[in-house]
Amino acid sequence: MNAKTILVTGGAGYIGSHACVELLQDGFKVVVVDNLSNSKIESLNRVQQITGKKPSFYQTDIRDKQALADIFAKESPTTVIHFAGLKAVGESCDKPQLYYNNNVYGTLVLTDVMMHANVKQLVFSSSATVYGESSCPQYTENFPLGAINPYGRSKAMIEDILRDLSAADRNNQSKYPWKIALLRYFNPIGAHESGLIGEDPNGIPNNLMPYVAQVAIGKLKQLSIFGNDYPTPDGTGIRDYIHVVDLVKGHINAIAALNSESYKCGGCNAYNLGTGKGYSVLEIIDAFQKVTGKPINYKIAPRRSGDLAECFANPELALKELNWKVEKDLHDMVTDTWNWQTKNPQGYI
Repeated sequence: MNAKTILVTGGAGYIGSHACVELLQDGFKVVVVDNLSNSKIESLNRVQQITGKKPSFYQTDIRDKQALADIFAKESPTTVIHFAGLKAVGESCDKPQLYYNNNVYGTLVLTDVMMHANVKQLVFSSSATVYGESSCPQYTENFPLGAINPYGRSKAMIEDILRDLSAADRNNQSKYPWKIALLRYFNPIGAHESGLIGEDPNGIPNNLMPYVAQVAIGKLKQLSIFGNDYPTPDGTGIRDYIHVVDLVKGHINAIAALNSESYKCGGCNAYNLGTGKGYSVLEIIDAFQKVTGKPINYKIAPRRSGDLAECFANPELALKELNWKVEKDLHDMVTDTWNWQTKNPQGYI
């Protein structure tokens, strides 16, 4: 096995493509597996443009067990970063079976292939949506889990599966135990500073920042703010937004941790990846208007069911155990988003 080969599922997607850049620049060989259902191959062409290095690419669905096994046999990775998955909360409520089949079953196939290939080092792309409601807005990893939509529940189910795999190895005193980092993202935004790669959602964006950017550039007419009567300083919901480049650097640090003495006997641990600070919807809009000089047309709409007033990360465990912390601020997030949007008004073409 090549100790420097990382297999990245969903590597052509928004977060995956940024991870490929950081991995290649850190000297890793990168193997991407992506079915391109919610991504475009152009992102990997841009990754090569940024780094001068070309990741290996297989257009394969992770649920195709034989194809996946053949890739493992050919490429011999030692670590998998698992981004592949559907991620729209609203769609998950309309099509829950699709989400459980793609996200949960896909992970079962992936881990089965990994076990047969004796590749048992995994960094999993989880989400803060696994948490339940709390009276404290700053979430630590030991908060009770209680996802309120099928997307979040699919992530929570996968976490349970991975914890069980790890526990079974420990109980059986496996010579080659599972080493797993569950990275719970808060709200990734921003883009690579080159403006070559960024978030390119299919259809109407599900997330705030690409929606704001598309209103600013004239692609969309108006932003809806869901609720302005929350118990927050300006009445709009507060969330923890993290620059996508900071986020993916957390995965590099997680790989280093899995290779360290602390994981010698295996283990499966969760880490929050967030800034530890929240911004309201109106603060995001104001920051965007200041950076771009463009007015953001918005309207106030009714609250959405299940939305919390305030939610942000406590990232202390990631600092302590992964030696990771954010480097970029809100100005960087907005500036890089706008750079990407203006250079790619129609996204990847």
